[in-house]
Amino acid sequence: MSELFRMAWPGAYRAAFLIVHEHAAAEDIAQEALVSAVKNLGKFDRRRPLTPWLHRIVVNRAIDWTRVRKLRSEVFAEVERAAEDAPSLDPVLAALGTLAPDQRAVVVLRHLLGYTPGEIARMLDLPRGTVNSRLRRALDALQSELGR
Repeated sequence: MSELFRMAWPGAYRAAFLIVHEHAAAEDIAQEALVSAVKNLGKFDRRRPLTPWLHRIVVNRAIDWTRVRKLRSEVFAEVERAAEDAPSLDPVLAALGTLAPDQRAVVVLRHLLGYTPGEIARMLDLPRGTVNSRLRRALDALQSELGR
């Protein structure tokens, strides 16, 4: 199991951080997702690749975390403060923080983790058209945000 954690940790943490933009939360999400994956290895279809299955667990947990945070009216306050305080913060990451969690997830999976729209649709149990429309709306919003 420790080998699985060593192999999967960097990708799990990266996926979580790109969605939540908070190091501590990303660590918690990645750890919880990997523990959940280990507990559910018996349900994993061994004919399929492991990494997309792990990313799906991480991304779903990150989306859930973001939704809970939004309900508490804390959405990206720390990222916005960091953007004001640290001019070196990557403007793309700051712009990602303005997207809805479902849009941010498809952008991260597609453009930062390199999955195809079809793979994303399977990972998130969504129709491919939904993935494509979320990507289009997210990219339009990012273009608008980055154009400011």
